[in-house]
Amino acid sequence: MKILYGVQATGNGHITRARAMSKHLTNAGLDVDYIFSGRPRDEFFDMDEFGEWDCKQGLTFAYEAGNVKILKTLRQNNLGQLWRDINTLDLKPYDLIITDFEPITAWAAHKQKKTCLGLGHQYAFGHTIPRRGASFMSTTIMKYFAPASMSLGLHWHHFGQAILPPIAETHDSDLPVDQKKYVVYLGFEEKEDVLQLLEPFEDYLFVYYGPFPHYESYNNIQMKPLSRDGFKADLASAAGVICNAGFELSSEAIQLGKKLLVKPLHGQVEQLSNAKALEELDLAMTMDKLNKNVLADWLQNFEGKQVIYPDVAKAIARWIAAGEWENSSALVQDLWSAVEAEGVPSFADCKKLDMPKQKAA
Repeated sequence: MKILYGVQATGNGHITRARAMSKHLTNAGLDVDYIFSGRPRDEFFDMDEFGEWDCKQGLTFAYEAGNVKILKTLRQNNLGQLWRDINTLDLKPYDLIITDFEPITAWAAHKQKKTCLGLGHQYAFGHTIPRRGASFMSTTIMKYFAPASMSLGLHWHHFGQAILPPIAETHDSDLPVDQKKYVVYLGFEEKEDVLQLLEPFEDYLFVYYGPFPHYESYNNIQMKPLSRDGFKADLASAAGVICNAGFELSSEAIQLGKKLLVKPLHGQVEQLSNAKALEELDLAMTMDKLNKNVLADWLQNFEGKQVIYPDVAKAIARWIAAGEWENSSALVQDLWSAVEAEGVPSFADCKKLDMPKQKAA
């Protein structure tokens, strides 16, 4: 089976999920080509496992100081190039198209009437899940940005719906946990704003990852350039994570039992809804803006909760290889039944899930 896998690469979460899927798709004997879009090619790092991957401009959202800027988004996207890329992408060699909210592969599949599997957190929004900040525009974007003929949505809880647990790939580590150390990844916030937030808390060590040219240290803050291996090591030895309300990093933190504080990107319904879901599940504290009082409360009073998810990527790869795409009910039931959680609302009760059948055509 030959597959084309499209990945939205505006942030690193979709790429992290694709990394987890990549090895299991290969192990399942599937031949996969990859397209990434949403950022320039020279801004990617650690991409060897994807082979001769392709890069397209795609679509991306512009943001400033933690807020989506609609007019700037419209100005910076080349819709003419997007249209050309959709219409020139040849899908004849492929048996299946997978899109992780990547618009070129999704729309090319739609135009060429190829089976397209939407795989990712955004596809959970086709179900009844906690929402915040929804509007006609945001709902329309979520529906039509990267449409798929069938989908596997991912979320931290099933909410009684036919969605899957997160692909939360973590790695064993013998590093001791430093209860005063916290990883910070606030890619949508201004650097100076983040430094002002963290500086007053001198009793703690904050390891702040971002697109920095080199390592710098400011008293209790270590500023580190983006590094996959370095980030994994710091995450393993940290007591908690401070980040925007993206899905993938939050999933890793929950899987590791790290305490979590999130600041959603305003104007982005996915992140606003993620923050609401995390609060409802008592898996994180949230702050609508960078707030020293909220940070102090979180550092002193919030206790992290651990939810151990099964190997979702491996199960999905086997399901894809089996070719029985019209029905995901057994996949959904089996994966939620394997979740281990304490002190978090009913993960194991999957008997009344709403299980519509997929349409693979």
